[in-house]
This record gives sequence, C-alpha cells and structure tokens, in this order.
Amino acid sequence: MIGPFRAGRTVGAVGIPSQPNVFFIGVNNGGVWKTDDYGSTWHPIFDDAPTGSVGDLAVSPSNPDVIYVGTGEGLHRPDLAVGDGMFKSTDGGQHWEHVGLGDIQQVSRVIVHPENPDIVLVAGLGHPYGANEMRGIFKSVDGGKTWNKTLYLNHNTGAVQVEFDPNNPKVVFADMWEHQEGPWENAKFSGPNSGLYKSTDGGDTWKKIQKGLPSADQGLGRIGVAFAPNNSIRMYATVDARENGGIYRSDDGGESWAMVSADNRLWGRGSDFAEIKVHPEDENKVYVANVAAYSSSDGGLTWMSIKGAPGGDDYHRIWINPLQPDIMLFAADQGAVVTVNGGKTWSSWYNQPTAQLYHVSTDNQFPYWVYGGQQESGAVAVASRGNGGQISFRDFMGVGADEYAFVAPDPKDPNIVYGGRVIRFNKKTGQSQNVAPEILRSENIRYLRTMPLMFHPADDSMLLFGTNVVWKTNNGGQNWEIISPDLTREHPEVPDSVGDFKNEDMKTMPQRAIVYALAPSPLDKDLIWTGTDDGLVHFTNDGGKTWQDVTPPSLTSWDKISQIDAGHFNKGTAYIAVNAIRKDDMKPHIYKTHDFGKTWEEIISGMNSFGPVNVIREDHKKRVFYLPVLNGKYISPMMMACPGSHCVLTCQPVRFEIWSFMKTIWSSAHTAVQYGYWMISVPFGNSTRHPHQIFIYSNHRGPHGFGTICLPIRPYRRRSLPVKIHLMVRFWIIN
Repeated sequence: MIGPFRAGRTVGAVGIPSQPNVFFIGVNNGGVWKTDDYGSTWHPIFDDAPTGSVGDLAVSPSNPDVIYVGTGEGLHRPDLAVGDGMFKSTDGGQHWEHVGLGDIQQVSRVIVHPENPDIVLVAGLGHPYGANEMRGIFKSVDGGKTWNKTLYLNHNTGAVQVEFDPNNPKVVFADMWEHQEGPWENAKFSGPNSGLYKSTDGGDTWKKIQKGLPSADQGLGRIGVAFAPNNSIRMYATVDARENGGIYRSDDGGESWAMVSADNRLWGRGSDFAEIKVHPEDENKVYVANVAAYSSSDGGLTWMSIKGAPGGDDYHRIWINPLQPDIMLFAADQGAVVTVNGGKTWSSWYNQPTAQLYHVSTDNQFPYWVYGGQQESGAVAVASRGNGGQISFRDFMGVGADEYAFVAPDPKDPNIVYGGRVIRFNKKTGQSQNVAPEILRSENIRYLRTMPLMFHPADDSMLLFGTNVVWKTNNGGQNWEIISPDLTREHPEVPDSVGDFKNEDMKTMPQRAIVYALAPSPLDKDLIWTGTDDGLVHFTNDGGKTWQDVTPPSLTSWDKISQIDAGHFNKGTAYIAVNAIRKDDMKPHIYKTHDFGKTWEEIISGMNSFGPVNVIREDHKKRVFYLPVLNGKYISPMMMACPGSHCVLTCQPVRFEIWSFMKTIWSSAHTAVQYGYWMISVPFGNSTRHPHQIFIYSNHRGPHGFGTICLPIRPYRRRSLPVKIHLMVRFWIIN
C-alpha cells in the first residue's frame, strides 16, 4: 500500500462503554475499522463482506460481540455508492452474515435494544436516485432473520434516523425525510412529507410530532434528534427548514418543541449534517456536528466551536462514552479521532488509509509518484517508494488542486503538475498558479466539480481540458484555444426516474451538462473522443476543426458517459463506459466500436445485471480489457481479459495469485478503475512509463476502499491466494 494515509469520509462511529479503548467506525466507502488502543491504530474488520459502502453500525449494549452494519453511504450526495443491506457479526467482527434488506440501498442509522441483541431497528433511506418501496423504519426481533416495516409514508420518503430513549426502550423517535438526488449534477428534490415521529411501544406503531416544529409549508427537511441520558424528558433536535430552521429543545419528552438557537452554523447544510448529542451527566451540555463541531453548556442558548479546520471539517457523528464522558469519538470527512480528556487532545487521522479518490495518474520520474484528487482533502501526490524503507503519511504532499481534480503531471517535467480548473503547481517551490482560461468565468462556459484534464498521449505538449466545450493549450496554460462547439444536448429530456418531482419548468431548463470524458487517441494527435454527462458521444479526427455526433442509438438523456478509451491498435476503435445510476439504473452499460462510431455493440454478456460501470480500459500492448464494476452481490473490482479486439464478452469468474507490492513485478500497464461511482484513472496513453504494474485503488472490495495500492497480478493462473490480505479482487475472463 502506498497511501494516502489521511482518512476519508466516515459516518458511522460507536464504542463499547465497558471497554473504553475499543471503537468501531463505518467509512462511507472503506468498510468497517476497529481500534483497541484509543485510536492509535486501526485495522479493517469488514473485508470479507461483499460491500465496503457503510452508512452506520451499532454494537449491542448487552453483548458487545454482536455488531450490526448497515450498508450504503446513508447520505445524499451527487456522487455516492449504494450498499447491500444489513450485515451481522456475533463474534466481535471476525465473521459477517448478510441479514437482509438488500434493496434498501442506503441505511442511515442502526440501533440495538439495550437489553436484547436480537431487537434491531433500521432507518432505511431507500434508493437515492429514484422511488422504491423498501424505505422507512424496519424492525427485527430475531436478530435480522426477518424484518417488519413499521413506519412507511410513501415511495419517496425514507428514514434518516431512529433513536431509543436511553432510559426506556419502549420510546423511540424517528426522522422521515422526503428527498431525492437527480440525474444532473447537484440536482436534488424535496417533498412535503418530512417529519419527526414517536413510538411508545418499541417502534411498532408511530405518531407524528408537529407541535412547535416548522411545517411542510415552511420547507421542513431533515431533523436530527437526541435524548439527554440523565433525563430523557429533555431532548434536542437540529431542524433544517427554509423558515425557522435551528436548534430546538423539548422539556416534555418530545411532545412539543421550542427553538433555542437560529445560528446557521449549527444546523445549516441539513442534507449533509444532522448530528446532535447530549452529555450523559448534564442535560444542559450539548454537542452539534456540522462543518465544525460545537458545544453548549446552557441548554442550547449559546455555543462555541470545539473542533474544526485545521484539524478536520464536516463532522458527521459523535459518540460519547456514557460511563466516562470525557472519552469521545468524532467522525468527520477526514476520518475518526478519539479524545480521552474531553477534547483537550485528539488522536490522529493519519492512521486510516480510507481516502476517497476521484482520479489517479502518474509521472515519469523514478521512483514515480502517484497523483489524485482526494475527497474532502484536496489533490495529493504520493511517492511510490519511500526513502526510509517504507511509505508513510510523510511521503505525500498536496499539489495545489481541489478535491475533485483530475491531476496531470507534465510528461516533460514531473515537478510541474496541473490539476482541477486549472491550477499549475510547482513541486520544487510549492507555488500554485491559476492558468485556467480567463473566459472560464463567463456565464457561457459551464463547468462542474469534476472535469477531464489530461495530456495528449500522442503529443506531450498538448494539455486538454473539458467544460461544455473542449480546450487545448500547448504552452502550459499561457494561451488556450477552444477546439469544439458545445457538445451537450440543447434540450435533454427529463428521465422517468425523477418521478413525482418532475415539473413543467424542467422542460425548458437551461443546459447543464458538460464534457465529462475525454479520450485522445494514442495513435493520432488529431483524433479525440468526447462523452458528456447527458449522454452524447463525439469525435474529431482533424484536431477539433470538425466534430461528429456518434452517440449509440440506445443512449438517452443523462446516460452519463463516465469514461472513453481510445483504441491502441485501431484508430476507429473506442470503448465507452456508461453510468446511469443517476437515473436509478444499476445495470452495467459498456459499448465498443471499430468503425469510428458508425456502429456500436453493447458488450455486457455474462455480467451481473446489478453493477454500474464507470470505466473500461484497453491494455496498450496485449488487447486486454480492464473493467471494474459495482455488482449486485459484490462491490468489488472486476477485470476482464480479452485475447482479441473483436471478441464476444462471455464472463466467468477466476481467481488469481496476488503478490505484495514491489515483490514480483509483472502485469502489463496502468489501468483505470472505478469502485462504485468515483472514477480513478491512469490514462493508457502514458502507461508506457511503467509497463509492469497495474494500479488498483483500494485494498478493500468497497466502492472506494482504503487507499491506493499497486498490485502486480499474473493472469490466467488459477491459484488460491497464498496469504491472507485485505484485498479480494474479482476477475472475469472474457472469451
């Protein structure tokens, strides 16, 4: 493993009160991790599960060996991964069993009865990009063998939180949230059915709580709720609403509420944050997690910041040891940290290699460096070999670009790195310079969080950049030239997945799409392929003077062209990976052409029907194709090998022997992999720099995993794994 060792978004956090040194965390796309030394070291315990996307986890208070994990990120984000339902361990996390709720896709909260480990309640958020019935509050009384949906409103409204009264488990509160992500970037829809619910029979029946809270007409959204453990008549809530949003308090067990603070720092960005906790021994001491973490000592009237950047931001979960309240676990976008002295000092997050990376590239130096945009932490560079006999968190650096960035090291000078929108970074001086086209600030130029930026493999001086048009520069960004018209749909149709949220205004909404994928040909510097996130494919064979629309006929609006790979043996060959998850379509879609897009063939025969694809890569030497997917049963890398360029794709699973990093170097080229919905790519056009290694992001089968690793892999050998490692790679041979 080469890192980076700075952690990624973590949303599940829990400890064992009677074992104050032991904590568990659930990482959005890195599985479940455990520490038994107060956060000094962490190790993964969920690697044998078929998914690494975690929304929450819970330890049974009466039997700490019983652990439940709810999968799916449990958040609504523009880019996310879905899960595979509920999992259970009865031996402290050594082994796991799937216990149902597979189509829930997003689990936001899991709670276990304080006295009976078989009684479990789950808050199911449901499909993030479409309507479905498996959402709401689910209850099991037999340890997950069977589930009963006890609170359900409609196919758009999911449950985002459920909590027991710590003094009376018959009393349960749940928050229902009507919210859906849309097919275009940053599209999100809300409805009128969000609200707080209370049960007095352990979660079997429910009533809606409204007194004192904002109404649907006031734009009520997500609510986070907490009990005061020493006096559960006292409750607090974060309430997201267009009008009268704020921190609320109840002094009658949640029957009625009153606002105590309207400070937007505490409750803003309610779709991202809704975490509030009360000190176990003091009903007036309250903690809130948001962009920073805050505390109040007077019942929520006044607040002070207790933790934030530098030192982390975007806090999602707080766990306080009820027996020793100075021991706390905070989970944020940069991982989990532990305090044993009430927040005076904290453990490190540089010991959790759970980074979420968008794209990966390499440079030409020796030892070479690996680059990528790390979610929530900016663009980073990691050495492939350290000077001290190991690679640690000290062997990486920021490279000036943003967290969503493509990073493009200069092929002629590895000390110069371009990234993001477009920043030129000098590794020697540490200086960053904005070299983006000046017109990028114009209202006529559209750009989103992630835009393609890469050097042309057939021309080391040509840097290409995608917005709604394609740009090129041959002098490091000093001058830019637009080489295409707007390549997106002028009036894209609104997909059926928008469902009840579809309205007339959407028919005339302005263009929103961008060029999402660029594929310059390694065979011809004038040949460039493009794909848009609203489902169009174009190419030029004259350097951008003219463009041809060669979109496969079966593609429709908002079928995101996630990645294109230009052929390495035939100019007319290209492969496209289409991800339609934002249309609530979990099927794989991969196409190939050998005649410049005149005809296309979908090549998914033998693949699992549940498995969105974000990338396909053709080996530049051996006509082998690499294709990672999210499949219905496993969320894991999947590689496909094809001995010829005109083969029929029929898949069969096969196991391979995997050696440790830098031990036995084989393989054929850098590849590009996508776990879930975050693309990680190494352009094949530059892969001749290191022809003996394949980069696979993650040492876990989850959508993003635990870091970037280099795995030399020998294909076509059916052997068992020789040692126990944290990676289980699922390969497919294509005949």
